[in-house]
Amino acid sequence: MDLDMVSMFLIAGGTLAIPILAFVASFFLWPAALIQVYHWYWRRRLGLKVDYVEDDGYRFCYLHRGNPGSRPSILMLHGFSAHKDMWLGVFLPKHMHLICVDMPGHEGTTRTSAVDYSIEGQVKRINQFVKTVGLKKKPFHLVGTSMGGNVAGVYAARHPSDLCSVTLICPAGLEYPTESRFVQGLRELEKSNDPDQIPLIPSTPEQMEEMLKLCSYVRFKIPKQILQGLVDVRVPNNDFYRECFMELVGEKSRHSLHENMHLISAPLQVIWGKNDQVLDVSGASVLAEGVSGCQIDLLENCGHSVVLERPRKSAQLIMDFIIAQQNAGRNSNKKLS
Repeated sequence: MDLDMVSMFLIAGGTLAIPILAFVASFFLWPAALIQVYHWYWRRRLGLKVDYVEDDGYRFCYLHRGNPGSRPSILMLHGFSAHKDMWLGVFLPKHMHLICVDMPGHEGTTRTSAVDYSIEGQVKRINQFVKTVGLKKKPFHLVGTSMGGNVAGVYAARHPSDLCSVTLICPAGLEYPTESRFVQGLRELEKSNDPDQIPLIPSTPEQMEEMLKLCSYVRFKIPKQILQGLVDVRVPNNDFYRECFMELVGEKSRHSLHENMHLISAPLQVIWGKNDQVLDVSGASVLAEGVSGCQIDLLENCGHSVVLERPRKSAQLIMDFIIAQQNAGRNSNKKLS
């Protein structure tokens, strides 16, 4: 083998080694950076762009893709201590106009004070966002999960003309006939008055693993390095998460959806994991009884993190519901004419 051939193999080997070494180094030394790269990759892959919009000194950060078309635009509201990238696995059709916003105080959206973290405060901020990005021009479909489901439900009660339909995924804010393991644990925390022990606010890899077990029926095997990376990303925000959480479980917000569900007039879909340990699936029956025509979709072998455990099924159910509502609207118009 001549010298040129040897040089070529060395160059080729070095070129391949660089990204491999970078991955290995990130995995062991900077797992948080690896998680950020993962999100960046899937945004590009799915054609989603990060953008910012500001109104009256308040800044919202959001993902978006596409333009308004024949199908309604979709606005997605994430849960407590999550962010807009949690929706990346929900593969909605690329022709849909999709917007995923960081909720008040979360990720890239302005962090202010507790008044914005209550359910009513978040509804006001989301309405501000809707006006600022021009979503009010045409009724849109609103999706919310957990805390975001509480906000979405109250938004539907407050601003019915903005929406053509709503999907709530394991929503908070109800009086549940059966208390979940998580809610029972909260009662014990109230007695001890120790906000540092909230299961949804982990500070160590071990606590992160316990939180994932609580939120998911599916048992993900996650390397300790990745668990550490997830903790590293969250820990700087834990004081905010505690402030936000205490506002959400306070008297004004704890049962917001329950108190307002009778005002929801837009077609409502509820998706719930049957094995939810955070918010018991019995909440689905509460909404079915409280909102006329409510459609309930219960998922077997699925916990609270429906979006992460069953992303494709979630996307399918949401699209089927949107299409069904559009078809029902067309048939109703034909009968009237």
